[in-house]
Amino acid sequence: MRAAVYRRTGPAAEVLALETLPDPVPGPGEVLVGVQASGINPADVKRRAGWGGMAMGHDLIVPHCDGAGVITAVGAGVDPARIGERVWLFNAQGGYGTLGRAFGTAAELIAIDAAQAVPLPAPFGMAEGACLGVPAMTAHRCVFADGPVAGQTVLVQGGAGAVGHLAVQMARLAGARVIATVGGPEGAAHARAAGADTVIDRRAEDVAARVLDLTAGAGVDRIIEVDFAANLATDAAVIASNGWIASYSCSSNPQPVLPYYAFASKGANLRFVQGFNLPPAARAEAIGFVASHADRLQVAIGATFALADIALAHLRVEAGGIGNVVVQVAGS
Repeated sequence: MRAAVYRRTGPAAEVLALETLPDPVPGPGEVLVGVQASGINPADVKRRAGWGGMAMGHDLIVPHCDGAGVITAVGAGVDPARIGERVWLFNAQGGYGTLGRAFGTAAELIAIDAAQAVPLPAPFGMAEGACLGVPAMTAHRCVFADGPVAGQTVLVQGGAGAVGHLAVQMARLAGARVIATVGGPEGAAHARAAGADTVIDRRAEDVAARVLDLTAGAGVDRIIEVDFAANLATDAAVIASNGWIASYSCSSNPQPVLPYYAFASKGANLRFVQGFNLPPAARAEAIGFVASHADRLQVAIGATFALADIALAHLRVEAGGIGNVVVQVAGS
């Protein structure tokens, strides 16, 4: 099979290469998937780059945790009726802090635990399916981990990002009023199209002042946080009494200094969400939500690259931009 690989961490153009590897064989409890699309998350790019001192867990790594394709064979203990099934894949490489798997979705074939190959709802194409794993499961956990949001006001920091875009939609579908922050006009249009009731351009407005004005000074019940360190002051100012903050990233400063009493005086609750390390029940709930709302969820594709152009795809993720980045594997 053809696969994208790297043997050391570093810049995309220097370490990523296209090679031919032996076809994998599904073991007990596994399925073999003919990968058609491989989704790239910021975490995939960070691993390849060696961000924060991340080391190689294997001599050779096929990158990417998310993907979509068709089951072509099954291992012992898996119902043969699954052959031919369209599926979306998650956690193909495991999470941070673990050795994980060497073989991700940036390859023509992948052998993976059958539970990690989820039936792909008909409304989604392969490209959309390849972008469900990390974004959809993280968004669902952030929105719903601390109870129903119906009738509440939810602030989604970074409402134009992959997780934020889905969080906006999920919160609205569940009956919440949604305020989203973005970084410019293009992001504003994207978040508004996803259903945000109010969109705030953080570069042009005082986010805290606007949120407090919108909530008559009461603040928001929930915050979905894309960068806890960057938004500490804002979150402390706008979280309502006994409100919840669900933070899934802190890239600007991995070791933020917490203004304890700014949060404690409000009885605020802080939850850290790691999309690679969700409780089984929470993961099942997220999968169920995606299946039952597939006809109403938008998955934005910002750019598509051939497998041979994987380095360019990683550079696109690093540069930022609206929409998910997908590597087309089959036929590329």
